[in-house]
Amino acid sequence: MLCGALGKVRWAAERFRARFQPGALILLYHRIAEIAPDPQLLAVTPQHFAEHLKILKRRCVPMTLGDLTRAVGDGSVPRRAVAVTFDDGYADNLYQAKPLLDREQVPATVFVTTGVLGGDRETWWDELERIFLYPGSLPGTLRLTFQGKAVVFELAQDAHYADARWHAHRAWNVQWRVDPSGRHRIYRTLCGFLRVLDEEARKGFLEKLLEWSGVETKARPSHRMLTVDELLGLVDGGGIEAGAHTVTHPVLSSLAAINQQREIRDSKRSLEELLGRRVTRFAYPYGSRSDYTAETVRLVAGEGYESACGNFPGFVWRGNDCWQLPRVLIRDWDGESFERKLGAWFGG
Repeated sequence: MLCGALGKVRWAAERFRARFQPGALILLYHRIAEIAPDPQLLAVTPQHFAEHLKILKRRCVPMTLGDLTRAVGDGSVPRRAVAVTFDDGYADNLYQAKPLLDREQVPATVFVTTGVLGGDRETWWDELERIFLYPGSLPGTLRLTFQGKAVVFELAQDAHYADARWHAHRAWNVQWRVDPSGRHRIYRTLCGFLRVLDEEARKGFLEKLLEWSGVETKARPSHRMLTVDELLGLVDGGGIEAGAHTVTHPVLSSLAAINQQREIRDSKRSLEELLGRRVTRFAYPYGSRSDYTAETVRLVAGEGYESACGNFPGFVWRGNDCWQLPRVLIRDWDGESFERKLGAWFGG
């Protein structure tokens, strides 16, 4: 709670500072799609994203991430400078985001988790959603072992999840303080479990969950990640660049240094081999200040990246640490709400 309060105070102070001197904002998106439920609030609808881009063109100065960080470094950043970024590498970045970005001629950077390129599985958070937050029937008891401890969940009346209840709860997300069913409570708890596991342990945990639930493992078309060919199509034309987002999307601060380095190095090398060009941008998975360490930052810099982005709000000022750039997380706001947000951030 104290860290959250300090973060809010820092963000308020930065917004006040931006009224008097030029600072830049890096915007963080994940998905451009119409999906429900969206418990992690990752999706912005194509209609709203189109509105966002028109507003950015009218009220701001969209720049590539590289141009923005260089301008900040030499003190030439224009007022209301912004860079658009995406995390993870969902296929809708190509089919929904790219046409809108190209139409408005707004550049963007997509940070790709290389280990899921072309895979037939969904992300772990999407698989959890599919198991617990869709209608159907599950066994009444779930028994798991987490970090050597036995954990038991009783679903009771929530073992069966009827269509009517599903429709009633489709708007639920993890920011809600109340869980409308035992399924939502289990989903929230297991998100906390899976987030901190390494890839091998996470895969084993998910395999047991999928076997218990009987849910299909093949990715839904609406939730799949980019293939290699789609990644090449995404960066074709030069308006969108690819950055690295590790291989398996771990909490880097939970890994030994040698494993962190492997995630940071191998994602860069994979992308460079696929794209035939240097990859100089990195984004920390999850990206809060507790999700990576000073050692992580040193490793990123040592692998030849020119900048790295986190996931905590703030402006990019001259003299910023270019390997810990803040980003503002964008939600599914309509154009009017998005424009109000920009006004509040930039001061009018």
